[in-house]
Amino acid sequence: MHKHLTNNILMIRPCQFRKNEETAINNYYQQSSDLAPSQVRVEAIKEFDQMVDTLIHNGINVIVTQDTFKTDTPDSIFPNNWISFHEDGTVGLFPMFAENRRLERRSDILERLQKEGFHLSKVIDMTTWETNEIFLEGTGSLVLDRKNKVAFAALSERTQVPALYDFEKQFGYKVFAFNANQSVLGERKPIYHTNVMMCMGDTFCVICLDCIDEESERRMVVNKLKEMNKEIIELTEIQLERFAGNMLQIKNNKEDKILIMSESAHKALDQDQINQLLKHNHRIISSPLDTIEHNGGGSARCMIAEVFLPLNN
Repeated sequence: MHKHLTNNILMIRPCQFRKNEETAINNYYQQSSDLAPSQVRVEAIKEFDQMVDTLIHNGINVIVTQDTFKTDTPDSIFPNNWISFHEDGTVGLFPMFAENRRLERRSDILERLQKEGFHLSKVIDMTTWETNEIFLEGTGSLVLDRKNKVAFAALSERTQVPALYDFEKQFGYKVFAFNANQSVLGERKPIYHTNVMMCMGDTFCVICLDCIDEESERRMVVNKLKEMNKEIIELTEIQLERFAGNMLQIKNNKEDKILIMSESAHKALDQDQINQLLKHNHRIISSPLDTIEHNGGGSARCMIAEVFLPLNN
């Protein structure tokens, strides 16, 4: 039986964080800031450090790697898009839409994990799709049910069908693809990453079904979730704007199930939704990420790469 939850996570402490001009063209959650760029960086690092402290305080093993000034990587704080880790020792490397995000890929991070005692058996490198301008941005594009080896993917410029077929073949997952949209100045436009509108827990799924405009696709997603015995907890599109879809369930060192989200996301939930989530989790923890969300267009889940790699004996 594959495990769905881990208590080991990787996070990248930023040094050049800002609104990434290369990703803003299709990430409609990114906003311009009134703060000076230097202040944006300072505030983002404060938010990052506070979130790490909160996670450690709750018994989660956080492996923090510092970003480097050697490359211009404003989105390095979101590592889950370029790398994934799997319990058989496989590491996945993924094709990225923005050219400056491709610079985030660092071999020294794999070396660091090996020094921490994790076993790497092989690397599946999908980055050659970039030469054909085909993209699949890791667990931003893919919301995984690791126990059932099922992946859900909202199609966009960053999540494309040829790469999804390749992922199915190489990683052994069954992919369910659909279209998910948000309203931008009166137009329906694709949501840039699936994990903005969908969070997969071990026994539940948080999802904004209103984003799936096509009824047949919505029915397909719902039926598959019910088949997997997931309780469906619905969000509104307004709640998505507060990053309520960008959650992640993990375990702590006591095997308690913990649901992580931003303070903004937590405040956006109503009491019925919170009660539903607490049926499936020991606790909800949240941390203020306003600067990161406003400028980066991503939130708590985007900041975490789950480490499922086995430990060396």
